Amino acid sequence: MVQIKEFRIVMPMSLEEYQTAQMYMVMKMQQQSTNGAEGVEVLENRPFQADAFGKGQYTSKVYRLQSKAPAWLTTVAPKDALVMQEEAWNAYPRCKTVIKCPYFTKFCLTIETVHRADNGTSENVHFLNEEQLAARQVETIDIASAATDYWSYAIGSNTFDFSKFKSAKTGRGPLLDGWQDNCNPVMTAYKLVTVDAPYWGFGYRLEQALLAGERALFMESHRNCFGWIDEWFGMTMQQIRELEQQGDCLLKEKISKPILLTNAEDCDQRFSHNSERHVQQVVHT
Repeated sequence: MVQIKEFRIVMPMSLEEYQTAQMYMVMKMQQQSTNGAEGVEVLENRPFQADAFGKGQYTSKVYRLQSKAPAWLTTVAPKDALVMQEEAWNAYPRCKTVIKCPYFTKFCLTIETVHRADNGTSENVHFLNEEQLAARQVETIDIASAATDYWSYAIGSNTFDFSKFKSAKTGRGPLLDGWQDNCNPVMTAYKLVTVDAPYWGFGYRLEQALLAGERALFMESHRNCFGWIDEWFGMTMQQIRELEQQGDCLLKEKISKPILLTNAEDCDQRFSHNSERHVQQVVHT
């Protein structure tokens, strides 16, 4: 049975700021999660133009996530079954991501994202029909929440306490109860996740596990977007693209040479050094 769930992630930043924050976050998290055995390999990263989206950036990636597989999945498939192929079309403020798994050929997960300058109150930004609306579940994710579960542990959990956090560069924070209703600037990422795993016996369980995994990833990544605000704030799109190219090269190094930067601390230091150099360029221009 196809599962449809819309996640709404409210963020204390503008639409323009979020675009920079998201790109920076993706690069840094990829570096932290990649070593010689597991992680992200960028196969393609290029501009595209299509009738459905207009102009944007196309990426093709492979995710090797063997250690993230829940124990029950290994009873029906080998651990290397959790190798995912991702294609993404980012025509901000609209994005589409399609994830497939070579081992489960019938499986497909699609994430369609619309970004709006509101606090999560728009009811049908994806223009779903009546049948889709009836099947859709909606959940608003609060990035200030510190709740954890299996998937947040598997994906990785940062230590930001947003009830005490305050950005040195922007003065934003802390995020207290009800912050979404009193925040300026504010925007929301509306992520519509559609997952289909038509396998008898375990398909529904796989679909529910993947929805839970996506939720944990959305939580972790968006907490990082805000938690790292003083690292990316003020960077230009050109500087982000340059940093992205450096990051892609570093990922290839780490995938092909397992001895290089095999722990999160080392890669974080190298990545942060590159980003700090770009921020310094902003300050002096």
